[in-house]
Amino acid sequence: MSPRIAYLTGEYPRATDTFIQREVAALRARGLTVETCSMRRTGTDHHTGPEQRTEAAGTFHVLEASLSPRGLIAAHLAAWRRPVAWLRALRLAWRTRPGGIKPTLYQFIYLAEAAVLAQHLRARGLTHLHNHIAKSSCTVAMLASEMSGIPYSFTLHGPDIFFDSYRWRLDEKIARARFVACISHFARSQAMAFSSPEHWSKLHIVHCGVDPARYDGPAPDAPAHLLFVGRMAAVKGVPVLLEAMQELIADHPDLRLTLVGDGPECECLQARAQGLGDHVDFVGYKSQDEVAALLHEATALVLPSFAEGLPVVLMEALAARVPVVTTRIAGVAELVEDGESGLLVSPGDAVALRAALTRVLGDPALRRRMGEAGRARVVEEFASDSEAAWLARLFEGYATGTPPETLRPERRA
Repeated sequence: MSPRIAYLTGEYPRATDTFIQREVAALRARGLTVETCSMRRTGTDHHTGPEQRTEAAGTFHVLEASLSPRGLIAAHLAAWRRPVAWLRALRLAWRTRPGGIKPTLYQFIYLAEAAVLAQHLRARGLTHLHNHIAKSSCTVAMLASEMSGIPYSFTLHGPDIFFDSYRWRLDEKIARARFVACISHFARSQAMAFSSPEHWSKLHIVHCGVDPARYDGPAPDAPAHLLFVGRMAAVKGVPVLLEAMQELIADHPDLRLTLVGDGPECECLQARAQGLGDHVDFVGYKSQDEVAALLHEATALVLPSFAEGLPVVLMEALAARVPVVTTRIAGVAELVEDGESGLLVSPGDAVALRAALTRVLGDPALRRRMGEAGRARVVEEFASDSEAAWLARLFEGYATGTPPETLRPERRA
């Protein structure tokens, strides 16, 4: 019997995490039961299309349910039907607290939320819990698993959790998880660094995927239109891009830069871009279909990040035959081959970024060649259907005690 799976993350659905929504849809299309849970309710600004609104309406919100005193008490009374398990969860929460008064308080909030989640899982007849983003929501998942006896797994993204792995007790989460889906070899290597070798065999690589058909079409022929898609946050390196734009405009007076997304640095970045006039346009969040349409109008996608996991937007661009200019960090080189499907530059280097963009803007033949190579790479290794099939094998294999022994599925001949 296939496992009945609960998907948990901090906020779902969210405009910046559409890859989770695609993964859920692909698993459901394969016949698996997947019910979504979110720690918090996302704002309506993240519901950029009917798909997000439908998912939001069908998602269980843990924090909201925990704020009901009656519901919270009922959940813990239900948990006390397995008193030994509840006490083990309490001991686990105490043992894995980061230290300090405030973090310890949060740890017991996570324990309270775990009881609510555990009750929901039992009421819905769910048999496996899977978490995305291995921070606070994964702590709740780990405690709910201990309390309920329902096994859990998680998808490990990074990069921020690798900067503070002990606070989030990545070692303990890996040890207790049934398996871990790492989004790249880089992510897996970091998991290996923070865990005992006895657990390395359950660290598999499952790429975040895209639907190549959504982005299919002829290679774009826009001569001077750059596209950025991501959060307006310091880690994305947008100031470096704006610096590079200042000199690019002198050589390409028709050059346009469209920035898709929102975030804490948006107003600051808009103020910084004022000197670039009409060449720069901030357009806020866009739906998946709207991003696909923008890609079909773009000369190149540029992502000058300082830290990443393995950006899905790069996959989307390559699937649309759009070359990418991005930074040589983390797992990016596992997707983008320098000079073949895009250009890689050192993070924070505006001169190198400008040189790479100049090369792409001035060579249509190079753009076409890189676009075709990029699409072939995504179709082969990053298609959401094939990644969902691999993830389904992991869910079912571990549920039946016959897990796959490979890091990745065998390649087709």
